[in-house]
Amino acid sequence: MKNYLEFEKEIKTLEDEMELLKSPGNESISEVDTNKIKSTQDQINTKLKNIYTNLNSWQKTQVARHEDRPRASFYIKKIFKDFTPLAGDRYFGDDHSVTAGFGLIDSKSVLVIGQEKGEDLNTRIEKNFGMMSPEGYRKCIRLMKLADRFKIPIITFIDTPGAYPGIGAEQRGQASAIAHSIECCMSLRVPNISVIIGEGGSGGAIALASSNKVIMLENSIYSVISPEGCASILWRDPGKSLEAAEAMKLSAQDLLKLGVIDDIIPEPLGGAHRNHDEIADSIKNTILENLNFFESMNSEEIFDHRKNKFLKIGREGGFTKSSVKGETGLEYKEPTSLKLKRIFTKNKYVLSALGLAIIASIIALLY
Repeated sequence: MKNYLEFEKEIKTLEDEMELLKSPGNESISEVDTNKIKSTQDQINTKLKNIYTNLNSWQKTQVARHEDRPRASFYIKKIFKDFTPLAGDRYFGDDHSVTAGFGLIDSKSVLVIGQEKGEDLNTRIEKNFGMMSPEGYRKCIRLMKLADRFKIPIITFIDTPGAYPGIGAEQRGQASAIAHSIECCMSLRVPNISVIIGEGGSGGAIALASSNKVIMLENSIYSVISPEGCASILWRDPGKSLEAAEAMKLSAQDLLKLGVIDDIIPEPLGGAHRNHDEIADSIKNTILENLNFFESMNSEEIFDHRKNKFLKIGREGGFTKSSVKGETGLEYKEPTSLKLKRIFTKNKYVLSALGLAIIASIIALLY
């Protein structure tokens, strides 16, 4: 049974009509019925195009959380061959909200990590609605270090409202686990590619998305807090979720402009939940393109690429490899506009006096 969002009511009406026209009760479909089916399908496509090209940030949040949206387990089965899941953090236990293991994508070995919300109520409870506990992050750290040792690229699928905030998780070191996961991602000498397939929430997402390439599906979201949480803090009113979503710039399009992410994967007409196979093919092609991009790089270049990516967020020029001979690491490349502003601020009194002297000289010459 299909699930529909509030703004898809017209689509539901048309698709119900389509189902009646195609009903097995119609023993013989006449030419009139065929034309009607085609006309209805054209209407559905037009409506979907109009709706999904004009979604606001809150509506994109709803699409990112859609119940029918394909989960990480689907992409793992569809994209990777010979997938071998591995479990446990070797300290406490196994976290079912994250699936991790080694597999093949077009004969290339990769480590695959997928945050998993679950398909129905039972699996959602089992997987804690995609909210990872410390043992989940420690499992990922263990496997990422293993992949790094054997020079195997890492692919992560991000889909979580955030890390689990329960008392037990805090007692077992939730904050420390997230911090160590970010540190591990940033220190890797192999390429890591993150695909945000639904909801990328807070530190629970960035713990696995501190990657060389962060890629989002067209209707996914990536934010420090949920729109409802933001509205509750700022306005004491969860009903202002639309205003919060717009202000937070959590959509893929906004984040690409800000330089927080690297690419957007277009979704099928009406969202990824309407054509699972098509979006899986698009994700596979994007992953292969990015793996090929890093093939010619050595481990140091891959490490510097990731560092430079994060250090330049919010800065025009960013950081570049140090030009000092024999010195390793990165140096800051100051933009020309900021450099001129700094020089003027530092010497404003001298430059002001010089300007006044020039103006006085010009006036004296004229009179």
